[in-house]
Amino acid sequence: METATQKNPTVVTIPVSVHETEKVRGAEVLIKGLIANGVDTIFGLPGGAVLHIYDELWRYREQVTHYLVRHEQGAVHAAEGYARATGKVGVALVTSGPGATNAVTGIATAYMDSIPLVVITGQVPSGMIGTDAFQEVDTFGITLPVVKHSYLVRNVHELEDIVNEAFYLAKEGKPGPVVIDIPKDVTAQLTEYRGPQNATLVFEAERPKPSVKSVELAVEKILAARRPVFYVGGGVVSADAADELARVVEILDVPVTPTLMGLGGFPTAHPQCLGMLGMHGTYAANLAVAESDLLVAVGVRFDDRVTGKLNTFAPNAEVIHIDIDASNIGKLRKPQIPVVADAKEALAALADRFAQESLGKDRLADWWEQINEWRSEVPLSCEYSETEIKPQQLIETLHKVTDGDAVVVTDVGQHQMWAAQFYPCKRSRQFLTSGGLGTMGFGLPAAMGAQLACPDTTVVAVVGDGGFQMTNQEIITAVQYNIPLKVVIMNNGYLGMVRQWQEMFYDRAYSEVDLSVSPDFVKLAEAYGAKGLRATTPEELEDVLRQGLEYDGVAIIDVVVSKEENVFPIVPAGGESRNMILK
Repeated sequence: METATQKNPTVVTIPVSVHETEKVRGAEVLIKGLIANGVDTIFGLPGGAVLHIYDELWRYREQVTHYLVRHEQGAVHAAEGYARATGKVGVALVTSGPGATNAVTGIATAYMDSIPLVVITGQVPSGMIGTDAFQEVDTFGITLPVVKHSYLVRNVHELEDIVNEAFYLAKEGKPGPVVIDIPKDVTAQLTEYRGPQNATLVFEAERPKPSVKSVELAVEKILAARRPVFYVGGGVVSADAADELARVVEILDVPVTPTLMGLGGFPTAHPQCLGMLGMHGTYAANLAVAESDLLVAVGVRFDDRVTGKLNTFAPNAEVIHIDIDASNIGKLRKPQIPVVADAKEALAALADRFAQESLGKDRLADWWEQINEWRSEVPLSCEYSETEIKPQQLIETLHKVTDGDAVVVTDVGQHQMWAAQFYPCKRSRQFLTSGGLGTMGFGLPAAMGAQLACPDTTVVAVVGDGGFQMTNQEIITAVQYNIPLKVVIMNNGYLGMVRQWQEMFYDRAYSEVDLSVSPDFVKLAEAYGAKGLRATTPEELEDVLRQGLEYDGVAIIDVVVSKEENVFPIVPAGGESRNMILK
């Protein structure tokens, strides 16, 4: 077994007696191992190197449902959507060579956003590795920089343990993608399947707790602060720590600002929520962080899209950094108090301590007065038009017709930022997006996976006309399996975010961003067997959205919006977060 990992996990090995059982193919060991780890949904595309695996999938089709995508990137994004919506491990299965390389973008997307995946890739037979065989690539090497852990299976007798270990590692600590690369001959070889009751690898899946000392130091620092802000990210969502976060900040009556990945970890409409911070964050959130004297950073990594010019980010603030991954702490901003722990455990410990304190009701009155002044000075808003649909209006209308309850899955670009700004989230795992890698094409297949994970919830993909054209072939996957996918295309005829930067920072040199030559999206939807609708005026917007969302099948809703609307506020890349361009 060859493995590589970003860190050295602690694995407890307990030898047990292996009962004599009937020998089965490696492919069957794999499928049984997936089932034993709770897998009932796989997204994939077959090829020669994985035919033994697909043969076993056919035999186990009553226990595992496989969704045949039309491109391997779609398989991994769909598995991501499934994982992001539930917290479970998503599973994708692809063949060797181009199957594996097509999956790399999805794997990297999951790695950057800490999403638990197990991606199974086929490989040429063991004896042919290194010979430039047909459809051979070094999947192990290619994916190594963008996985939490990677395996090349050399021995069929190790396969069962590898599968169990992969699922543990994908979820344990900071989640992430794990790749299992399996040569074709390994899937054909015979071995014994021991089953969970005789597993040789046993893991302790406990949430890391904060030290008593770190909690006491944090409590002391928070109580002494007069301008505190809780800066919360995707780690709160991954840890399912929303309730604990709400409890501690409500006891303290402190402001909260989420990152893009943290949206929903604290309800947007809550009076203590300042909205998203960062490049396209709210005026109040960015100024509050800039003027804070204490930043309580929970499940964040001080990303450049949040901090702008790092040495000017919260310049007067001391930092308490809570993160499950010790390597994140101090990487970009050295904290005064590091807390290496699961966010849920750390926040619960803080809430329990603060519940014992007698906190003055008005101790932060001056701070809230200043924050509310910033809120009223520059609220999120838009001047609507009588003749054309504004992008912000589209998102606000979508929020209205879904009662704010939909799971919103975005692609990447201007529409992503408008959705983050104008679709308030009520709960965790309600806003799914590609944050770290910024992957265009993510939205549609990820929404498909999320819809399968949440069959009783309205799931809406909000995409741009650019990103939609990167993975729109997966419409037919949704049609084939009767997945009631709803896609809203914010169609402005441009690669919108690139155009905005060219307008603002490159003297309006609109170099290669014109998408006016595009398919008729309504006809395209109909060609795929989906329902196609279009809105071009403000008067028809709400009715068209309702028609599409109420349709019981796949609906593609093309909304033609104003072409050169810009996302504001904006902090220019590398700029100071307090220096926002407001319009």
